[in-house]
This record gives sequence, structure tokens and C-alpha cells, in this order.
Amino acid sequence: MAPLLLTAHDCVGHIHLVIGSNSIANARCLKSIEVGANPVVIASLEAEVHYALKERIEAGQVKWIRRDFEDNDLTSLGRDEIDNVVDAAFVTLGGKESLSTRTHISTLCRRLRIPVNVLDAPNLSTFSLPSTHSDGPLQIGITTSGKGCKLATRIRREVAALLPPNFGSAVERLGTIRRRIWEEDHRAQHLEDEDDDVPAQKPTFNQLISESDHTAAKTRRIRWLSQICEYWPLRNLASITDADIDGILQSYSTSSQPSPTTHTDTPPIDISTLDHRARPTPRIILAGSGPGSPAFLTLATHRAILTATVILADKLVPAPILDLIPRRTPLHIARKFPGNAEAAQQELLTLGLSALQKGETVLRLKQGDPYIYGRGSEEYTWFEERGYKPVVLPGITSALSAPLFAKVPCTSRGVSDTVVICTGTGRKGKAPEPPEFGEGKTVVFLMALHRVGELVDNLVDPPEDKKGCAWPKETPCAVVERASCSDQRVIRSTLEFVVKAVENEGSRPPGLLVLGKACEVLKARGGARWVVEEGCDGFEGLDDALGLHNGGGEMREMAAERENILAR
Repeated sequence: MAPLLLTAHDCVGHIHLVIGSNSIANARCLKSIEVGANPVVIASLEAEVHYALKERIEAGQVKWIRRDFEDNDLTSLGRDEIDNVVDAAFVTLGGKESLSTRTHISTLCRRLRIPVNVLDAPNLSTFSLPSTHSDGPLQIGITTSGKGCKLATRIRREVAALLPPNFGSAVERLGTIRRRIWEEDHRAQHLEDEDDDVPAQKPTFNQLISESDHTAAKTRRIRWLSQICEYWPLRNLASITDADIDGILQSYSTSSQPSPTTHTDTPPIDISTLDHRARPTPRIILAGSGPGSPAFLTLATHRAILTATVILADKLVPAPILDLIPRRTPLHIARKFPGNAEAAQQELLTLGLSALQKGETVLRLKQGDPYIYGRGSEEYTWFEERGYKPVVLPGITSALSAPLFAKVPCTSRGVSDTVVICTGTGRKGKAPEPPEFGEGKTVVFLMALHRVGELVDNLVDPPEDKKGCAWPKETPCAVVERASCSDQRVIRSTLEFVVKAVENEGSRPPGLLVLGKACEVLKARGGARWVVEEGCDGFEGLDDALGLHNGGGEMREMAAERENILAR
């Protein structure tokens, strides 16, 4: 089989026809949107539409034609300037029953010379999509010519991991040098006799200037640029700054006029300086990821996610947060389970220390806030004792934000004037001593739902010496799970029925228990034993507004724009 011809197409404004509505169709639409094309999905009303694709349709990013494919779709849905022929077709239908349809569409596209890609059918496709790594102007595509998509993705990850962080910026700067050298060379050839108001001629006016002088200067510039691109380590290229560009061009501008005393072969940048810049400085960051949704990340933590070279995450950090991590960044998730918590914690610490010793920037990503039952102080001390002083970034703790999302004000005048934050799981799994009852007290229990039965028993029926501290069974409470996420759930009940409610409804970690009269200030359960509420009421669409459904791309752009404003 002959190798494929790899090309890069400008697809801005193109119409990409996507036939199907499954997860692959969603991926094809996402890729089309990323390159500036307009995806059009054809799927019947009865078809099951992938949830992410449905969100893009509702957001207006994808057009959905609600019917089966028709032959004239290929020649009627495209751009006016090319007689309404579509620019490319993606067939994502699967299964043996769709083979004839896929073959038919492929035949039509070949006859009309429309590029077509058919899922899992290289013989029916005229092109394939490589696994790509994109970083600004830098794009790397890997293809196995249909022999193994997963393998191509693995190779792409491995190749991308070898590049310095943000290497696309270096490519942009080197392109700027090349363009400005080209402009300088063309400008130098037209400097003679351009100003009629010059009062006197320079001493070099009568000096013979040959075409070879300009050619030699141009050759020196381009040769130097070619050599550094070819021979310099990538980490050195990545450390070139805008100031370096100005220095390069100024150096060659002042030496562009030939002179017996001018030596133009001296490089304008000392590579040892760049080597010193490129040398990694080890750094450890302890950061809180907030209650769950990326919408409530702090800018500092978001920046740490994008710039860290190694990330060590807690098991309960939600997937939408992890989706913001650049694909090139190694991610280790704590392997914590009952009976293995200490071993898993030590494993993360050891991984972090090893990465620091290699000069990495290590981000220890935690749920909520690092210092609210996040073992942040322990990790701070552990790394500091080994010579690495951590930077600690706060996060919005679920202890205070989860009740807010559940419409439970932790304090309310005349109802609650005290907030207590407790853990339901002590050291080595032991149950901690429960707080005493108080009329105006709101208590938030973290890490408690897996042993809610034992916890409630200790609250309503404490030991004999604590009988005066017992909580009434009628005390209102609320279980808040996956706070701030789209699948948030709230169970409103009382201490008498909350255990039964959790047993019946099941668990959706991470979750917490809020206890006290504040639970019924804004929303009461009525006469029911318990009430279940689904969804994060009032926050729908917030992720769309912040661009969090496309892997955080818009959020990254917003962060970059804020940093540019602050840098002015």
C-alpha cells in the first residue's frame, strides 16, 4: 500500500457533513469547529443523539437536519460559491446493517470528488484524520494509515510529551524573526536616494555597493536562523523571548552595511544564556480545585493546571476539572480505597518528590480547599522538610459552597449563628466524636456518607456521659452530592429518615451531610420523609457561557486574555 499524502487544509467557512449522531459524530463536529468549519449533522428524529453533541446543537455550534440522509444532501447543503457542494463528508454510522448505506454514500462522494471519511472503513474513505497535537501554529499529525487508531493516539502523546511546554509560542517567535528578516532584506535594497531632504551625503555615498553585498547579508541572516532551528536544543528555542527577537534584528540591522571593521558572523544570542533560562526550576504547588464544576476554579489554580509539568490529583477531583489538563501533561490519580489510604498518599508524595528532583513543576490537585480536610498542612511540611517549599493556592471549599448550591444558608439571622465543619471519618477510619447539639448551630459533615448510619446513631444516641448533647431525631438535614456539577443531587430529610433515604436512593460521591434548622430556611421538604432534587438549580448554562464543554478551550483563551490585560 502506498503511503498517504499528508496535507494541511484551511477549512475556515467550509461545510462538513456529518452523517450520524453518536460519540464519533460528536468528535467529528468538535474537530470541525476547532478548525473553523461549519458542521451539519444528518440524523433522524428517532436517532439517539450523544449528550455532548446535543449540547453543541442547542448552543448553535452544530446544525441538525432531523431526517435520514438523502443523495442530494451532498450537492445542496454546501457553500454558494462552490455550487452548494459540501466540502467534506464524515460517515459515522456503525454496525453491519449500515454497511450498504456507508458504501452508497462513499460511492456518491467519490463520483462527486468530495473527500469522504467512513468510520472503521479505510477502503471506503478517501482521507483519514490523523491524531493531532496542536499548540498555536505548531501542529503534529500522526497516522497509522488505518492500522491502529489507538496506537496513533499513543504515539502522538509520546511525541508531544518530548516537546517543551508552550513550544508553539517559540514557533511563532521564530516565524516572526524569519518574516522580519525578509522585510529587512527587501527594505535594504530600496534605501538609496529615498529622502530628498537630506542636507548632506554620508561619507560612504561614493562607496561602491554591489548586489553581492546585499546577498551576503541576507545569506548570513537566513543561514544563522536555519542553523539554530536545525541544531539548537528545543528547550533553548523555547526560551527565546520577544526581547531576543528585537536584539537579533537590531544586531543584523546595524551590521547590514558592509564595513572592513564589522564582523557579522558573531551570533546575536549567547546560547549559554538560553540554556540557563531553559534549565527547569523545581516547584511544588498545592491547589484546591473547588466544589466540582470548572466554573468555580480560581484563576491561579487554572493557570497552575495549564503550566504544571506533572499533576498528582485526588481520586474525587471531577472529570470536568481533569479535562482542562493539557494532554501532554502526565497525570497521576490517587489510588485510594478503604484500607489503602495511607499507602496511596505515600505513593503520591514519593511521585511528587521524584518529579521535583528532576526539575519538574508539580501540581498537587485537591478537591475543595487544600487546608479543609485535604491534608494540605501535612503535605506542606513533608515537602518543606525535603527542601521544597510549596506554594499553596486556595480553593472554594465544598463545606460552605455545597450548602449554598443546595439552597441551605449556613448562617441565617434568628435561625443559625454558628457553623461547624466536621469530618465523618477520623484517622485510620475511626469515627470522630460528634459535635454537641445546639439550637442555632449548622454542622457540615465531610466524608461521612459511607458511614452515615453510624454517624446518625452517635448523634441521636450518644454515650451515657454525652446524653445531654443528643440531637433530636426531628432535626432537618440535607445530603448534597456532586455539588455544582450538572448531576448534583440533594436529599432533604431529617435525622430520623436520612439513613433510610441514602439506602434507598444510593450514593453519588463525593457528598456531604448538612445538619441543622438552616436546612429548611429557604426550601422545606413538606410532610415527606425525604425529597430528592436533581440538578444544580440556577446554574444551568454557566459551563456553556464559560466555554467549558469543549475541553476548556474558551476558558484557556479567557485566562490568556486576562493575563495580557494585567501585563499591560
